[in-house]
Amino acid sequence: MHFQVTKLEDWAQSDEYHNSFLIREDATLEHALQTSVQNDLPDRAVTAAQGKYLKLLIQSLGAKRILEVGTLGGYSTIWLAQGLPDDGELITLELSEKFAQVAQENIDHAALSSKVKIVIGDATQTMKELGPAESFDLAFIDADKPNNLTYFQESKRLVKKGGVIIVDNVVRNGKVADPTYSDEPVEGIRKLLKNLKGDTSVDATTIGTVGEKGYDGFLYAINL
Repeated sequence: MHFQVTKLEDWAQSDEYHNSFLIREDATLEHALQTSVQNDLPDRAVTAAQGKYLKLLIQSLGAKRILEVGTLGGYSTIWLAQGLPDDGELITLELSEKFAQVAQENIDHAALSSKVKIVIGDATQTMKELGPAESFDLAFIDADKPNNLTYFQESKRLVKKGGVIIVDNVVRNGKVADPTYSDEPVEGIRKLLKNLKGDTSVDATTIGTVGEKGYDGFLYAINL
């Protein structure tokens, strides 16, 4: 079988094509992206396809309480909140006051402020103040990678048994698996993976992805 070599432009085109059939236009999500750009926020939000996946996952699980680590401009937060029922709750943690301010405006614009609470501060500390234990159905970790292990360990305490923990950006164009490459984000991910190897309290896998933002992947874990 012959496989054609593909590149970023091909992956972006594929995302755009599939999204044109499966993802409806949403002015609130587009507003969140535009507001983030206007406020010079980094382009680190999930793609539309990934956001839709998170929404569908929440609906499939029947999740009612979600924890997000890393709010940025609130784009992923809106996707997550859209998957919740009317009485659902999402707590999202953000270090930057500027990012949180932009996110709050976007969440208000999406009419989701009744479901979403932004907690500003260092998540390695604010997570310790959350509770009660095992009260969240799902945690989505998409923040600074060097602290991934801390975020994951705190999520294990907070997510109920049978609940889901997702860690984004754990492939990083294959650099995590490249023994000749090292930087702080990559080393943070490797530290998490090495810890998980002997961790019998969760069952996890990594799913590689390609799309409009390149070659990456996410870690999907079940809290046992």
